[in-house]
Amino acid sequence: MSVTSTADMTRTGGAVLRRGLGILGQGIAAEPRLFSISVAGSVLHGALLVGNAFVIGEIVGRVVTPAFAEDRINTAALALAAAVLLAISGLRVAAMFARRLAAGAMMFRLQAGYRERITRRYLELPLAWHQRNSAGSLLSTATSDVEAAVQPFAPLPLAVGTVVMLVGALGSVLWTDWVLGLVGLVLVPSLFALNIFYSRRMSPLQMRAQRLRAGVAEIAHESFDGALVIKTMGKEAAETARFAAKVGELRDGLIRVGRLRGLFDPVMDTLPSVGTVAVLLLGTWRLSSGAITVSQLVSVAFLFTVLAFPLRAIAWLVGDMPRGVAGYDRVHAVLAAEGSTRYGTEDLDRAVPATLDFEDVGFRYVDGEPVLRDVSLTVPRGKTVALVGPTGSGKSTIASLAVRLVDPDSGTVRLDGADLRTLTAEALARSVALVPQLPFVFDDTIRANIALDRPAADDAEVWAALRLAQIDSFVAGLPESLGTEVGERGTSLSGGQRQRITLARALAGKPRLLILDDATSAVDPRVEAAILGALRSAAGEGASILVVAYRRATIALADEVVYLESGRVVARGTHTELLATVPGYKDLVTAYEKAEALDD
Repeated sequence: MSVTSTADMTRTGGAVLRRGLGILGQGIAAEPRLFSISVAGSVLHGALLVGNAFVIGEIVGRVVTPAFAEDRINTAALALAAAVLLAISGLRVAAMFARRLAAGAMMFRLQAGYRERITRRYLELPLAWHQRNSAGSLLSTATSDVEAAVQPFAPLPLAVGTVVMLVGALGSVLWTDWVLGLVGLVLVPSLFALNIFYSRRMSPLQMRAQRLRAGVAEIAHESFDGALVIKTMGKEAAETARFAAKVGELRDGLIRVGRLRGLFDPVMDTLPSVGTVAVLLLGTWRLSSGAITVSQLVSVAFLFTVLAFPLRAIAWLVGDMPRGVAGYDRVHAVLAAEGSTRYGTEDLDRAVPATLDFEDVGFRYVDGEPVLRDVSLTVPRGKTVALVGPTGSGKSTIASLAVRLVDPDSGTVRLDGADLRTLTAEALARSVALVPQLPFVFDDTIRANIALDRPAADDAEVWAALRLAQIDSFVAGLPESLGTEVGERGTSLSGGQRQRITLARALAGKPRLLILDDATSAVDPRVEAAILGALRSAAGEGASILVVAYRRATIALADEVVYLESGRVVARGTHTELLATVPGYKDLVTAYEKAEALDD
């Protein structure tokens, strides 16, 4: 970071403090009961600490000093002093327990609330937004940034309570002796000024460290996801160096934070000690002149020894604010992000397969060229339609539009005559299922992966779906059958097995429209033919099918083929008709066949 930018950020220390107080106000408004309990405990603890100073002063003046002077101990007075000190200690423990328990509950409730809101927002935001934000960054926001945003709430009740303690201690010193009080009037503003200086210096360091944490999470997540590529390409050293460089930046940033804190803490400890020495020196003079008693001198000296505590508590709060503001800004950026997949109120009948219509649909991704231009096509009820086209022609985008992962920029996508945007989320999820080219399998059992906690998907339905996906015999042969754990992302399964498990998951929901986005590309052609044959034979009873296809055997099973080029529908008809009349279609299918032959 340049000197100029650091200076600019330092000048914003006051703004960070103001924004941090605003964030704290929002949290207090969200959890007023827990905040009140924790502050009450903190105030009681501070008041008892101030009172303890006067009790100790009285014990020294009335019990300890006479014992030395008379060379005898007043047992009754000593027992009473011990009982009072024990009672105060017990009350302090109870107050501290109440403060910590309530403050912890408040912080973790706010943390859970933010994470729930962020998760819901992730689900609401459109696919285009997710494509602009890395998974590592989103993961960092939901974990590290949320923790940073709520961290200031841990010392907040203590800081509020110790303000009362600070005022009480300083007022008590002034009430006891105004000369000794002058030391406090010099010391306390000095400590406050030191806190402000510390906050302004710490703010840019904490904010930079929080950004670096997110950067480390992004690289780590990307490295884990791309482990196979990294290993097969022999790029372990390069990836390690890339990660080490970012971790090194974070390390250096945190060292700067620690260095500043390491300088600040000793100074904060030293100043009250200097004040105590000054009080003892002045107090000895005041005591010799008869202006104060021994009890008063001891009480004031004890109060000065604890003056650092309330200011340290305030420093903890002020020190956590820069990181808290940085974390909150990242959290708020997600919660306030523009765009949302809003659902309607219309429901649909589940009795029959669905009809899908695209009417003059146009679509482009953010800051990109149009992907689809005036696309019109129909998947008739109970029929199978194949989408064929070269790479980049818009096939997968059509699949995403059909399940409303994205909405069209122009035109309309209809299901049984209803605009998808007018349907409820439940109606859409019940009616349409997408099986993507890249299958995702949860780190769970086969049963859980397919049923997905749907009440209707009992074991009988799961087995029926597995049979349609042509993987029932494989699952039946496993030691735990449906209870077999498949590992993270299905690492114990082959690519074709993962695709078939994903297909069975979609079929278990009994969708009325099934969309296969090259969902059997990793499956043996004979198995693929069996799967599509089973789906086709059941289509009239269960689902209409829209399939993104490459293999001739797959395409030939379709009732109609829609051929795309550059985001436009160029031709439609049966496979035989397009072979005879569309040169581009013939060349593409022939090229796929030659590639398959070479693979075989």
